[in-house]
Amino acid sequence: MSKRVLLAAPRGYCAGVDRAVITVERALDVYDPPVYVRKQIVHNKHVVQTLERRGAIFVEELDEVPEGATVVFSAHGVSPAVHQQAGTRSLKTIDATCPLVTKVHHEAKRFAADDLDILLIGHEGHEEVEGTTGEAPERTILVQNPTEADTVEVRDPSRVAWLSQTTLSVDETMQTVDRLRERFPQLLDPPSDDICYATQNRQQAIKQIAGASDLVIVVGSANSSNSVRLVEVALESGAAASYRVDDASEAQVSWLDGVETVGVTSGASVPEELVDGVLDWLTRHGFPAPESMRTAEESLIFSLPKELRRDIKAAEAG
Repeated sequence: MSKRVLLAAPRGYCAGVDRAVITVERALDVYDPPVYVRKQIVHNKHVVQTLERRGAIFVEELDEVPEGATVVFSAHGVSPAVHQQAGTRSLKTIDATCPLVTKVHHEAKRFAADDLDILLIGHEGHEEVEGTTGEAPERTILVQNPTEADTVEVRDPSRVAWLSQTTLSVDETMQTVDRLRERFPQLLDPPSDDICYATQNRQQAIKQIAGASDLVIVVGSANSSNSVRLVEVALESGAAASYRVDDASEAQVSWLDGVETVGVTSGASVPEELVDGVLDWLTRHGFPAPESMRTAEESLIFSLPKELRRDIKAAEAG
């Protein structure tokens, strides 16, 4: 049997990540370094390091940003309290929150205004969860998995809605929702699917090739929820083994023992050159050029934040 490399498509950058990275790049052009960024702009260490070399300074909290400086909010979104703090400290803010995350924030505000308890499916400590919770902290209860769905308590079982972090496993999220609905039959759904299109497409793409793969390599950083989820989906979908790497330097030759077919994909915040590095590594170890296995087309593009568009236009006019 001959060796094969199956390359999942879609993979890599989604529209929200592309927008966020370009936002920092253009901000550095328009405002000159340094431009501060609260948290990692996207969860990929190579992207962060590249932007740092250009003059971006990444901080954990706004009190690390000099008063009056320019700060970009990451793609994962921030709570109203962070916006308020930025205003208090006279910071020039550029909000690179993914529009799909902003949609979830709007849903949280609407449910809270209706005095519903919001069951937010997500991972404790994730920046997106913190931002969404901040929209309605008194009404939001975190549910991390199907097991927690069995014990969560609400004020009124007839007045409950659910939302979710956008980068979760589609299957596990729906398992959690099903368990919640068993306990709360009148559970309200969000007006549209919260799991982002890119997360779903990347999971669907790896499902298509996992069953035929002895090994699946997922390119992505450890703090990237959607990248970690791809490893889990690959294993659940029949891959004999699956590993996450930041880049080809983390791949191990021992993984290739007895392996005929390798599946390769990448998370939504991963530049394509990192995937190319893994493919080159496979070539050096006797594997052929990859076969692209496409399951969906993606054409969505998000415009840059309005405050940045305005300043780019002014700079070009001046």
